[in-house]
Amino acid sequence: MQNANPIEEVGGDTPCDVPCFQKLDSPTGSPPKQASLADMMEFENCVSNLSLAHEIVMNRDFSFRQNSPPKDSLEGRISDIVHSAFWDCLREQLSCSPPDYVHAVILLQEVKTTVLSLLLPGHVRLKAQVEEVLDLELIQQQADHGALDLQRLSRYIINTMASLCAPVRDPEIKTLRDLSDPVDLLREIFRVLGLMKTDMVNFTVQSLRPNLLQQAVQYERAKFQEILEEQPEFLEKTTVWLQVAAQEEALVSTQSDLDTGTPKPRGPLSPTAVLNRAYLQLLSWDPHDQNYPETVLMDRARIDTLGQRLSLLVLEASVLLLTSTQCGAAVFSLQGFVGKLKQTITALLEGSHNRDFDLQGALLGLREQVLVQVKEALITQEGPALPQDSEDMLKGQISDLAKNNNPIHTLIEERVQGYLQAMLEGDPTKKSPSMPPALRLLSAEVAELGMAFGRMVHFNRSVFGPFYAPILRKMLFPSGEAEMGEDSR
Repeated sequence: MQNANPIEEVGGDTPCDVPCFQKLDSPTGSPPKQASLADMMEFENCVSNLSLAHEIVMNRDFSFRQNSPPKDSLEGRISDIVHSAFWDCLREQLSCSPPDYVHAVILLQEVKTTVLSLLLPGHVRLKAQVEEVLDLELIQQQADHGALDLQRLSRYIINTMASLCAPVRDPEIKTLRDLSDPVDLLREIFRVLGLMKTDMVNFTVQSLRPNLLQQAVQYERAKFQEILEEQPEFLEKTTVWLQVAAQEEALVSTQSDLDTGTPKPRGPLSPTAVLNRAYLQLLSWDPHDQNYPETVLMDRARIDTLGQRLSLLVLEASVLLLTSTQCGAAVFSLQGFVGKLKQTITALLEGSHNRDFDLQGALLGLREQVLVQVKEALITQEGPALPQDSEDMLKGQISDLAKNNNPIHTLIEERVQGYLQAMLEGDPTKKSPSMPPALRLLSAEVAELGMAFGRMVHFNRSVFGPFYAPILRKMLFPSGEAEMGEDSR
């Protein structure tokens, strides 16, 4: 299986860290035409292909799985009833005197088709052997004369499956060899063949993945252009997303001048800075906001997961900073203390990104656990006990993290955002930016999150840079007073 990083290997014809500001043939603003059923199906197919290719590129562990309904669902119960009825019918037919092989022959035909689909081009001799042993004309003749030997054919099928299956299926093959009832045997053969078909599809996907990685940027860009031609309004939410980011970037720039006390005339905003600001906004996107930008929609689940992880890391770093400040470096130097404390914080604050999470209650429980572990560490070190004033202060500071605009929480959040922004501004193929001191106890976790987010952003910018360019050009340079390309380079 290819283990290369999907983002680091993908190339494109645009600069890796800035939008491509080349001219793009954008769709006109004319009213959309009335879509026919064929057009809608073609559009749906285009979106489906794009989503599938993107998932294969972005998720190195991507794999297909057999789709089976939950057992306790209506669909699952109906499926079980239908399947049971079918196999009961087969059992009844084979129990007749003489046996009725009508359904058995149909099943053997399906088995043959499935086995042949698992063969590779090099399996010439094996294919000829399968065709000979599972000769359907001969099988039908044997069935007509009551001479069909299902056990012999089943043994051959199982041996063939054993030579083709992945090692992970060896236990299933062993189970098949232990079965003697013909109905149970055929039923299990079909089940295992289904697993083997899925294995083959996943093997094919992994085999094609290196080639897809090389073509991913051009492929996704071309597919998205096809979508735009069918749905010209498909960039409306992306445009609003970039407008909001531009407004926020302007506010940050103005506030920075006020903080330094040296306001100076400013030219147009940097397109790259606006785009980076827009990407960072995605990490704190309201899950109930349906206006998610179209160009990032395929990565929403991944970005939401990173945003949840970021929210938890900010809380963890805040608690660790407060604890180290009150307890001193000696306690934190004790082997295993930081790791155990991290586990406790993570366990008690897991799910804190949810709106219905009782953060105040969780922090009240967490502060008690933190003090228990600190006291245990001080006893182990045979050091003096934590002063009551420090203990009370630490408990209050941890509880206060639930308040809006808490200074410690705000400080940590700003440091993490600054680190991520530096990550986006740098070269993703080179060394990561330096870690702020306030985050040193979680440096590995923050760096891992930053790398994952940076790779995702880098790929998105490589694919959709030409689509962002005209939006940003119109937004930031309405009168054409400057060329965006000069700013970006």
